[in-house]
Amino acid sequence: MRILAIIPARAGSKGIPNKNIRIIGGHPLAYYAINNAKMSKRITDIVVSTDSPEVMLIAKQMGVPVRERDPALCGDSTTLDSVVFDAIPKGETYDYVVTMQPTSPTLKTETLDKAIDHAISGDYDTVISAINKPHLSWRDGDNGKKLPNYKERLNRQYLPANYLETGAFVISKTSCVSNTSRIGDKVDIFEVQEDEALDIDSFFDLQNAEMALQNKTVAIYVNGNGARGTGHIYRALELADEFLVKPDIYFDVNQTNRDLFGKTTHSLIPVNGINELFEICKKKNYSIFINDILNTSVDYMFALRNVLPEAKIVNFEDDGEGGRYADFVFNALYTESEYKNVYAGHKYYICAKPFLFFEPIKINEKVKNILVTFGGADPMRYTERVLDIIEKDEYLNYNFTIVLGKAKNEEEILSKYGNHANIKILKNITNMAEIMSSNDIAITSRGRTGYELAILGIPTIAMAQNKREEQHRFISEENGFEYLGSDPSSEIIEGTLKTYLSLSSDARKQLQARMLHSDLKDGRGRVMSIINNGYFL
Repeated sequence: MRILAIIPARAGSKGIPNKNIRIIGGHPLAYYAINNAKMSKRITDIVVSTDSPEVMLIAKQMGVPVRERDPALCGDSTTLDSVVFDAIPKGETYDYVVTMQPTSPTLKTETLDKAIDHAISGDYDTVISAINKPHLSWRDGDNGKKLPNYKERLNRQYLPANYLETGAFVISKTSCVSNTSRIGDKVDIFEVQEDEALDIDSFFDLQNAEMALQNKTVAIYVNGNGARGTGHIYRALELADEFLVKPDIYFDVNQTNRDLFGKTTHSLIPVNGINELFEICKKKNYSIFINDILNTSVDYMFALRNVLPEAKIVNFEDDGEGGRYADFVFNALYTESEYKNVYAGHKYYICAKPFLFFEPIKINEKVKNILVTFGGADPMRYTERVLDIIEKDEYLNYNFTIVLGKAKNEEEILSKYGNHANIKILKNITNMAEIMSSNDIAITSRGRTGYELAILGIPTIAMAQNKREEQHRFISEENGFEYLGSDPSSEIIEGTLKTYLSLSSDARKQLQARMLHSDLKDGRGRVMSIINNGYFL
């Protein structure tokens, strides 16, 4: 069986000048249709019909015959029927003619072959590529009246099929191809998936095609628990939203509880150790792999490189020996690194999206509301130590909001401290930005929460939970914080709290000004620019 592919690719596109020779995904647009035809198991012959010297050169370089198109067939009003009919080699006999427009670069060869098989097995005169796009739509009626194209208003998934041609291919029996038509009596639609349905007709389409042809596949490996903290998980979910694909998010069931991810529709994949993770990665061939697991070892990174040799590997908060073997390491909590692949400091902090929408708090005349939050498991038990202080009668005129980390024992805290009218204890909250913004000052640990408080300009007392937090330089006097070090005495904590409760509004405004001096809202843009482009735009 002889099947001829004809690829019409004229020079004179007005909407997108030089459209068919524009480079997208590393190749000129015309390349993709020619390559699909060459790779097809069904197509036996190919002809490119063009008046473009550049397209002629591309076709010849790819070893494909060219039909130099008559100028009379190059006008805007010329139909493809006449162009295709003209391109059929004279004196040759073909069973089918497949029109393949070069404006569908994301079409897969296997989809094309399945469509041809469908045309042959169904003995169709014509098979047309289309995407099913059911939508509520309207049309012009008489006297300018608009009429619905539906009988009943339904959600999209319940509407009848609505097939839109994609332009990727029209498969016709040769007997149906004439100067005016390629459509026979027996016609069927071959439905293609949305990612293969792009039809380049605008610059917006070009952008979408470029993104699709990059074919990014993204994985994130993240773990969080009482010892490690849960901020890694929050950041992983924020990062996942930044990609224009749906990443696979892996977590080790031996280290991380699924419940810590909360309610999310992201793809969460549990693994039983890194060996299972690596076995999956061998089959997936990710283009970007993100580690948010704290320090990595050299052995781990070498093993990951072995299973994903072409992937871009990105690590977060990794100051282990393996970090030097990542493409990029981001550590917003530290200020410097000896390695060139490390981007350190507050400029690379990724804040939760709600904080982007809140303005800094208004500094009130007197301190009335105080936030206390130490996140995670609070291994130093700062929450209890602060509660022991503020349950005294001398603090009854102040309102305290205690936000517990997910690993804290809520029942234990409530049973001991829950009977104070001026102390509100919360857990599993989803509106942290809102809760923070209703407070005048805060007490917290020296982690990511400090960045959130700085975004809102809330004067804050901070203390480190561990040696790692002792190195988090941003939370310092220079940036408007009162840092008490690691494991300060209860006397120091209470003395500092009393000082902050008595601070004038002017003093707190000065602290707020120092907090707001740093730009903490644009970190995600910087991080994603480096991940996607290798540099900050």
